[in-house]
Amino acid sequence: MADDITAESAQTVAAGQLRAFIERIERLEEEKQTIADDIKEVFAEAKGTGFDTKALRTIIRLRKKDAAERQEEEAILDLYKAALGME
Repeated sequence: MADDITAESAQTVAAGQLRAFIERIERLEEEKQTIADDIKEVFAEAKGTGFDTKALRTIIRLRKKDAAERQEEEAILDLYKAALGME
């Protein structure tokens, strides 16, 4: 009998923890969507001002990398472009 109560309590605790994790994830997903919508609005505003959003996205992607990583990427691109006669 005591084992049944202990197992039942453990299931209740596990179910509570599971529910808490899922609710936290759901809240974070909502926040993520709100932030994504905000970013989309900023890009639309920039586009309305005359900026090229594709270029903005490229700059943002490049700023996330460190200088050495950017230089390596640029060197590889230059090499590939030269091999294809694009320079």
